[in-house]
Amino acid sequence: MSERTIPRDAAADLSSLAHAVLEGGRAAFAAIRANALRSALTALGIIIGVAAVIAVVAIMQGLSRNITAQLDDLGSDTVTLRAWTSPEQTMLGTGNRIHYNDFLALQGRVPGVLDMTAQMQAFSFGSGVSHGRTTTQSQIIGTDSSYQNVVRVYPERGRFLTASDDERRRRVAVLGPSVVDKLEMAGDPVGQFVRIGGEWFRVIGVAERRGSLFGMDQDNYVIAPFSTMRSLNGERVERNIEIMFRPASTERLPAIQAQMGQILRARHRVAEGDPDPFEFITAERTRAQFDAIIRGVTMVAGGVVGISLIVGGIGIMNIMLVSVTERTREIGIVKALGATPRFILVQFLIEAVVLSLFGGLVGLLLGWGLAALLALFIPGMSGAAVPVWAMMLALGFTSLIGIVFGLAPAVKASRLHPIDALRYE
Repeated sequence: MSERTIPRDAAADLSSLAHAVLEGGRAAFAAIRANALRSALTALGIIIGVAAVIAVVAIMQGLSRNITAQLDDLGSDTVTLRAWTSPEQTMLGTGNRIHYNDFLALQGRVPGVLDMTAQMQAFSFGSGVSHGRTTTQSQIIGTDSSYQNVVRVYPERGRFLTASDDERRRRVAVLGPSVVDKLEMAGDPVGQFVRIGGEWFRVIGVAERRGSLFGMDQDNYVIAPFSTMRSLNGERVERNIEIMFRPASTERLPAIQAQMGQILRARHRVAEGDPDPFEFITAERTRAQFDAIIRGVTMVAGGVVGISLIVGGIGIMNIMLVSVTERTREIGIVKALGATPRFILVQFLIEAVVLSLFGGLVGLLLGWGLAALLALFIPGMSGAAVPVWAMMLALGFTSLIGIVFGLAPAVKASRLHPIDALRYE
């Protein structure tokens, strides 16, 4: 006998099993069709559970996709250097700062940096931005002409800041589109004047619209020359700033960060072994943080909602046990006609799996529809996304539930004695 030849007994067992699966499947579908309403109600727990899980996963994946797209729009190669204060220092009432002199010390001294800019942020100096009788609150950014290339903010009307604006401390400003809308500026805003913190600024440009990011308006800002902002705030007060730059390539970024870190640690006299009083924020780091948050929320929400799948499985088991009791005489007749315990076991097991899979498919469609509906009410969401792995996991898990919770009723049905089953009233 060849080693690959299947023994006759094994071949017969396989043939018998295949026949049992085929005939058991037909009998299971016939039983489900005969009790369509009860079958649908039995699968209701699975439907609700799968729909909830798919909706949660779809919303989270949609948010992740939108966040990635928005971060790409901001510029994946832009790096922000800002001060960092440990929780211990914060509790002691102290905080680290990066000053304008730090920016000057880094400017032109680090090879591999294409553009570098400093920005000082305030919030309307406490009195808002005014035009005519209309006042609105806005973010005020003091920066220089390099800001345009680093952050990729381009004027839709007028022009951006120039080096001479900063050198001469001109009181000029570039407005975000939302500021123009809120101030209800009639006609072309370029050339008109706005009042910021009690001081008049001439509008030289209106930036392109960028939309919202994480539900926050990205167009509600006013950009003014850095030197002008310093003079209005008082040059004796060293305000905290952020330094933004673009590396020539992402491969050189670690070396650039290391060299900047050495310069700043020396300037701030940081002892060896002490943590850096600053941090580098990159698009990849921000994306990784949001991905970790979304994965955590998805796992927790999916796990909590997944409990309803277990409840649905228990419901299937209870209904299948009732079905075994109701069909006891039928089982006795089938066994008396020659059906084997394996055939009965497979029939009821397939019936449980089919009910569970039906609930999974319906729940999958309902969950996707629910997620698409909810996405319409979430700011910045362009749509929900149902990944393939989520669909496969949902259907695989529902099949497993059908097998696990359908096994006990199937075993009970297969062990019924034909004579006792025929006598059952």
